[in-house]
Amino acid sequence: MTKRGVADPAEFLRELFDAAVAAADPARCVPGNLPAPPAGRTIVIGAGKASAAMAAAVERAWPGELSGLVVTRYDHAVPCDRIEIVEAAHPVPDAAGLEAARRIRDLVSGLSHDDLVLCLISGGGSALLTLPAEGLTLVDKQTVNAALLKSGADIGEMNTVRKHLSAIKGGRLAAAAAPARVETLLISDVPGDDPAVIASGPTVPDPSSYANARAVLARYAITEPKAALDVLDSAADETPTALDHARARLIAAPMISLEAAAALAREAGVTPLILGDAIEGEAREVARVHAGIALCAKAYGHPLKAPCVLLSGGETTVTVRGQGRGGRNAEFLLALAVALDGAAGIHAIAGDTDGIDGTEDNAGALLAPDTLERAAVLGLDAVARLADNDGYSFFTALDDLVVTGPTLTNVNDFRGIYVD
Repeated sequence: MTKRGVADPAEFLRELFDAAVAAADPARCVPGNLPAPPAGRTIVIGAGKASAAMAAAVERAWPGELSGLVVTRYDHAVPCDRIEIVEAAHPVPDAAGLEAARRIRDLVSGLSHDDLVLCLISGGGSALLTLPAEGLTLVDKQTVNAALLKSGADIGEMNTVRKHLSAIKGGRLAAAAAPARVETLLISDVPGDDPAVIASGPTVPDPSSYANARAVLARYAITEPKAALDVLDSAADETPTALDHARARLIAAPMISLEAAAALAREAGVTPLILGDAIEGEAREVARVHAGIALCAKAYGHPLKAPCVLLSGGETTVTVRGQGRGGRNAEFLLALAVALDGAAGIHAIAGDTDGIDGTEDNAGALLAPDTLERAAVLGLDAVARLADNDGYSFFTALDDLVVTGPTLTNVNDFRGIYVD
């Protein structure tokens, strides 16, 4: 520690990120939230980037017999003895996810009042748990997913569409499990922590409608494939609005992780300010706002005096217009670098707590006051790279990526801006 702050801002910010991830570790948050065992069978199902780690935690803590199947992203499997782990594609679904979803629906069919379905849901589950509605193919679902990912739609909008093109989302999986008791443990990766939005809510009531889904596609001018629009137009069977046999419990969320990081900052003598856990919008626009707050803190001591750290979570979006590489966190940091323009004493980190920023191999990246200067030496134009959505290549060249590998949890994005 120096008199005015931390000795190594980059190391400090990385420690905050690691603390946020650790707070959402399934080994920490699953055991104390398990329901009472049933008189009958216990069937464990689930989907998401954290689902395999959640299943392993269940196996270690469960007092009786159990069996089941969960589906997670490729390279996110954790060895389990009694619960089968299947890997599938994310963010665009594949045949492995389709087959896993069919098997999961079959597992919960034909159960009794005495049985328990323990459902483990985390971010990424919507793409992984793919079972197209009647009249749709996997290719149709892939096409819609890819269009939504490029459109700039937020996660709530995307999942509204996904639920109404699915035979398993939007509470339909819980309906298939009736009359068995359904208990869902949720690790939230969505702004607002709405259980109906997390992984498209396969086991919770759904307040959205086919009309809402149609409006999303119209808003972003998505007109293909025709089969998907036909399903939404037919509105054959609305998702269930009530599921009396099903309950859901939030066990990890963005605010819990932000608070863990804030506590660590205080221990280091740095004053934290949590700007919000549900910040949405275009990554580059969110970056401009964060830059303005950081510059005000540096110049005037408002909204707090240095040394301080601004923390935020949520899920930004990127409307892809260029040909570059990079997820929303790299885009945020590149836009932040441009907005700060080398301001002294301001460092930042942004990363996805699941360890994967978009489809790349990094969680995020680090930013320092000399980032633009070092980039110029390498012939990198930050403004041009931002226009090309090329944050990954920019920070790769500077050797400033944050690479963790899959963290086996997911509570959305983490951003920290340290002002000295």
